[in-house]
Amino acid sequence: MSIQPGGQEGGHIGQFMNKLGLILENVLQHFQVIYFKGFSFLPDMAIHFGSFLVTEDFTRVTGESDLAGGIGFVFHNIFADDQAGGTAMSGLHAPVEAPYVRIFPYAIHQTLHFKKNTRVSHVSISVSAGYLRSFLKEEAEHFDYLFDSASNFWIEELMTDDILRTVNELVRREGPGVMTSFYYKMKATELLFHLFTSLKKRESAAVVKLHAKDIHAVYQVRDRIVSSLNRPGTIAEWKQIAGMNELKLRKIFTQVFGMGIYEYYQHVRMKEAARLLREERISVSEVGYQLGFENLGHFTKIFERHIGKKPKQYSCEVRS
Repeated sequence: MSIQPGGQEGGHIGQFMNKLGLILENVLQHFQVIYFKGFSFLPDMAIHFGSFLVTEDFTRVTGESDLAGGIGFVFHNIFADDQAGGTAMSGLHAPVEAPYVRIFPYAIHQTLHFKKNTRVSHVSISVSAGYLRSFLKEEAEHFDYLFDSASNFWIEELMTDDILRTVNELVRREGPGVMTSFYYKMKATELLFHLFTSLKKRESAAVVKLHAKDIHAVYQVRDRIVSSLNRPGTIAEWKQIAGMNELKLRKIFTQVFGMGIYEYYQHVRMKEAARLLREERISVSEVGYQLGFENLGHFTKIFERHIGKKPKQYSCEVRS
């Protein structure tokens, strides 16, 4: 199924989602569909991706999928809308919410909030647990928490260059013209390969069974962190926001985001530093100052640790 810009796409998206056991009749009315493609390989896998404009504020609670033990992989807002098959979003200057890569079982309901006049783009891959285990083969033991039906996991992974490149290859190209479904299934598998390569680098630890309130709590802490990158918060502040003790907060935060709270703060802080150098073309010293560093040498050391290059070198390369 391929839906191009400008048509009456809502019904077709509904048909595609119904194949997956996902009912969206009361959701599509809140979106202007700019671009959408979907391919199903049931009962094992499905992939869909597209761009949308939110036409009014609303909240959606997700449902379960018909895929057995279905696991969702969502790459949210990590490709530019004007790259998705043409210039469908040209002239639209609505804000775009922050990107993320998220992994979750369909058994856990997500509460998603959408704001009027924001843009949303995504690549979503749905996979049955059995099929995922079959192609992970001997590597599956590293990801047992994905297959434990008693474990309500929830994972958010940071973007890698390989993930970003593959997503943009997938949405920017029209496909080979022949064996199109096969092509997109291979690209979906390639995307999962890069994601699992990144996930495997996480330190193994006992997985805590998560409840919706736990997930909501650690996202409140995460939102507080990213809203003030020029100063680190305190554990006392984070505990108050989350409404849980320090040990539980640290354990759940690390489980969801793959790193400790302060490490996450520094990593996101350096990602923002890289963005400022690359997109805003601000000087290295000004970027360090904006992000709360008083010592430029300290900023350089932390930037290199997280980005892999000194900020001056990075700045010169992205501006050349």
